[in-house]
Amino acid sequence: MSTPSPQLLVAAAQQTLGMGKRRGPPRAVCLHLAGEVLAVARGLKPALLYDCNCAGAAELQSYLEELQGLGFPTQGLHILKIGESSLIVLPEHVCQHLEQVLLDSIAFVDVSSSQPHPSVCSLDQLQDLKAFIAEIITHLRGLWRDRSLAVSCSRLHSSDWNLCTVFGILLGYPVPYTFHMNQGDDNCLAQTPLRVYTARISWLCGQPPVLLYSFSVPESLFPALRDILNTWEKDLRARYRNQNDFADLSISSEIVTLPAVAL
Repeated sequence: MSTPSPQLLVAAAQQTLGMGKRRGPPRAVCLHLAGEVLAVARGLKPALLYDCNCAGAAELQSYLEELQGLGFPTQGLHILKIGESSLIVLPEHVCQHLEQVLLDSIAFVDVSSSQPHPSVCSLDQLQDLKAFIAEIITHLRGLWRDRSLAVSCSRLHSSDWNLCTVFGILLGYPVPYTFHMNQGDDNCLAQTPLRVYTARISWLCGQPPVLLYSFSVPESLFPALRDILNTWEKDLRARYRNQNDFADLSISSEIVTLPAVAL
């Protein structure tokens, strides 16, 4: 793929994602967003959660179509509305990922405020979540029937979903956080040493690398989660080798301790 100039990428975002008379996201955000969209299209991440501003699905659809006009591989990308949030996904890739999740390819960390420390749990302990994942797979499979649209949109109702956990799964985190919904949004991660993983990848010459992933796991649980994290890293490196748009994949981790952690 011949990469469009940064000026064209910025213009595409600012012209389509602006709200009213306001311009779209800042230049650096526009360029990073384009890199994330390309990473989804190339299968390096299952989904992108759009949080640059309050642009809705219609604006995002216009943006992706504008990118397609610049030669971006956005054919087949889908905008999935869950609650008030919009995710950009490649349905086939997301379904493959979710089917692996149902086969226990990832672990979950329960951070409910009612317990003193985070603990590892399996999908079998989260039956409601299994039903939500199956519902998403069924929904996305139904979209494959009409491939004539360059970019499509749909909505899933999620009034009783734990969106923190669902988004963690859709974004490809190997160890999403979960918690009991009836206890509110509080968690037991305050003052807990966390191992924060980041994966970055180079794209545009002279621009900062694209942040592919950023997630954390409690350091106390790292020995129990090591195999899953290693498998995630091995899989990401394999997918990186199967594309030619990005270079210099870097995966790193650091230990942080915070007075409060928002999920």
